[in-house]
Amino acid sequence: MKNPLQGANTQMADPNEEPTVPQPAATVLLVRDAKDGVEVFLVERASKANFGGAFVFPGGKVDPEDGLDEMEAITTGASDKELSNTLGIEKGGLAYWVACIRECFEEAGILIAYRDDGTPFDPSDSVEREKFVDYRNRLNSGESILDLMCQTEKLTLATERLAYLAHWITPKIEKRRYTTRFFVAIAPSGQEGLHDGSESVNSLWIKPEEALQQQEEGKLLLIMPTIKNLQSICGYSNVEELLQDKSSIDPSTIPTIEPKFFMEDGKMVGLLPGDEGYEDH
Repeated sequence: MKNPLQGANTQMADPNEEPTVPQPAATVLLVRDAKDGVEVFLVERASKANFGGAFVFPGGKVDPEDGLDEMEAITTGASDKELSNTLGIEKGGLAYWVACIRECFEEAGILIAYRDDGTPFDPSDSVEREKFVDYRNRLNSGESILDLMCQTEKLTLATERLAYLAHWITPKIEKRRYTTRFFVAIAPSGQEGLHDGSESVNSLWIKPEEALQQQEEGKLLLIMPTIKNLQSICGYSNVEELLQDKSSIDPSTIPTIEPKFFMEDGKMVGLLPGDEGYEDH
């Protein structure tokens, strides 16, 4: 496996210290129908950010507020207990779904939610659109207002529209480590994705096959989890087919993937679970 970190801004851990504990994180593959297939939304990380320069899916750390009990009241899908069972953890499963929707709104400006009449959220006019731009800016500045926003605007987060896709843990050679749950969701119609201009400085809709081709040609910097998840959504004719297929996956069969990197003959070598020699390191 090639070193997927080459070219991206990342901090390596001190080899003389114990590896850091991975922090919970969530990210989403936003997809939409395109001519002859599917497009996915990617954002370019700012140079100062972790993985700066790389194109990734919208996402980030799970905040403590994402796991508060009151979050069940502003979500439409399964309970924390049910979603925790889905992830194979004791509790806190819902927080990943909430964080995924929050980060999608913060980083891409797309809110996956319902109005109180059950219709998908779509800003009705420029006034409402500006109101939610303000909400997004406040969230990006660190204000914990997701619950307040939903209550004030009579919205519920459409957690059942996220299909659980993959689980990756950052390798031990990195200083900042995450245990990241990947989801896939159909982008709501009427909302255009746009990077936040701070943590992400560019964005694009692109077919997964084209993104992988550009990565091979050195035109698009992608890290390994992005590459592998892009590969998993190739070959679908439309988003409904893609979501139906991914939603049918038994969550217990989704493996935890933690890459391992080490020096061999003066070169950085990377292995994934199942590769020869993985268990020896």
